[in-house]
Amino acid sequence: MKIVALVARILLGLEFLVFGLNGFLHFLKMPPPPPGDLATFTTVLMNTHYLAPVYGIQVFSGLLLLLGIFVPLALALIAPVIVNILITHVLMAPAGIPPGALAAVLWLILFFAYREYFASLFTANARPA
Repeated sequence: MKIVALVARILLGLEFLVFGLNGFLHFLKMPPPPPGDLATFTTVLMNTHYLAPVYGIQVFSGLLLLLGIFVPLALALIAPVIVNILITHVLMAPAGIPPGALAAVLWLILFFAYREYFASLFTANARPA
């Protein structure tokens, strides 16, 4: 399991570091979104600069994953990004889902590998400290 977790951590870290940096530096040619709702949605996200902090979270989480430090924090930060990627593609562009699905599978592998650090989140009747 350690080797699988290591490979998943490196792949997920690379995926988010590369795509996060691409959001700032535009070194990968991204195809334009198909006309319709996805194009409108993407235009709004770009024009409002909503994606800048998202790209920052991707870069930060990707670096943490690649360095192997604060991995549970990186997983917690990147989880909502993955959920939004999946929701966007399921609802507006199903053909583009493979990278998001890969990220989700890698995240689940890592979540399972680091599950002891997330155990306290599943406390039904938690009380303040």
